[in-house]
Amino acid sequence: MSASTKMPRSSAPKPRPRELPQTDGRESGKATSPPEKTRRAASTPFLLDFVPLQAPDQTRLAQFYERLKEGHLSTTRCRNCGAIHWPPRVACPDCHAEDLEWIDLPSTGRIYAFSAVLAGAPLGMESEVPFAVGLVDLEGAPLRVFGRIDGRPWNELKIGDTVRVESLTLPDGRVFYRFHTPE
Repeated sequence: MSASTKMPRSSAPKPRPRELPQTDGRESGKATSPPEKTRRAASTPFLLDFVPLQAPDQTRLAQFYERLKEGHLSTTRCRNCGAIHWPPRVACPDCHAEDLEWIDLPSTGRIYAFSAVLAGAPLGMESEVPFAVGLVDLEGAPLRVFGRIDGRPWNELKIGDTVRVESLTLPDGRVFYRFHTPE
């Protein structure tokens, strides 16, 4: 057979990846199928949770969430070099100092850029599609902050629209922020 001779292609189907059976977690390793009701997790898996842990024993940024519960969007400013950081930090990325203070940020800003989430929303937000997310230039602050934008449908938003920061309390008691357009 010469080097230029081609072998006929096999028409046999490619093997499918093997699916591993689910086990019940016991040493026997006996394959089981969980009841239909328990196949979906009751809560969002930790690694896919959109809102971080907020208690003082879980993060050194707990004060951010405490201030947010009071209605104030805040961040850190370095007492050593004066740099203002977003998101809040535990150490200054400019001079590496850990002497930071909490400052309140303006509650209004203007949309710098935005996009619509039409599909593929984070877990727990699938039913809220479509919605807008965007970058907002805060009035009087040298920061551009990313967040969800509520108040009007995404296709009615415009670059430069004024928005206001609002605290949002989640069903489990945690808090996060969103931007809201005037009605």
